[in-house]
Parts: sequence; structure tokens; C-alpha cells
Amino acid sequence: MNSGGSVVVPRNFRLLEELERGEKGIGDGTVSYGMDDGDDVFMRSWTGTIIGPNHSVHEGRIYTLKLFCDKDYPDKPPTVRFHSRINMTHVNPETGLVDPRYSPMLANWRRQYTMEGILVELKKEMASPANRKLQQPPEGSTY
Repeated sequence: MNSGGSVVVPRNFRLLEELERGEKGIGDGTVSYGMDDGDDVFMRSWTGTIIGPNHSVHEGRIYTLKLFCDKDYPDKPPTVRFHSRINMTHVNPETGLVDPRYSPMLANWRRQYTMEGILVELKKEMASPANRKLQQPPEGSTY
């Protein structure tokens, strides 16, 4: 227990909860995630998928992302990188890396935040005025 009286869930239990939630399908089905390697006992490498939001240049496109949860997750955020090429503010155009300084959730990370939350936030950012009309690389291209 910490001094606030709440129980801190161990890293692997937390990741197992996220895995179970990701495998069940979440929300409206436009974001999903799961482990890359079921044999990875440290549960570090994950793949996320976002179906582009309606009424934007992303509509109907399927974007794949890589999330890496280091040993200090969930105390520190995962590294998030688009595998599918995307033209979006705060995403490195050469590597697909999401710049954590400009993502409200990553920049102000709290232990209770989740990979699902990151994917939902990125989907909302795709639909933002700054991103919804940006010309995109050819569909299916990757970093």
C-alpha cells in the first residue's frame, strides 16, 4: 500500500488487465490492441490499431501502431510509434514516433492511464482541425 491507502497494482497484473480488455474489443470497435508476442513474459511489445475517424482524410483507413511498455510502465508512459505512415502533427515524419511532449496524455502521464486511452486520444487528434484534412501518404505504406 502507498501512503494514500490505495493498493498499487503490480505491473504484470496491470498489463494482464489491459490485455484482457484489448482482446475483448473496446468502445465502438475503432481502436484495438494486443501483445506482439504471447511468449514475452515481460509483456513489453504491443500492437495497436486505429480505424480513421469519419469526416476526415483518415476515414476508413486502418493505422497500425507499436507501443513499447518498458519495465517502469505504468509509472511511465509507453513509447508510441505509428507503423503505418501518417501525416499528423506531433508525429515524426521519418520514424512515426509520437512526440510525447505534445500529447496531453503522454506529457502528463498518470499511472491510471492506459494504452486504450492513448489510442483513443490519437484517434481524436486525427479528427482535429489541424489534422483532419492533411494530405496523407499512400494507404498501406509503412515506416
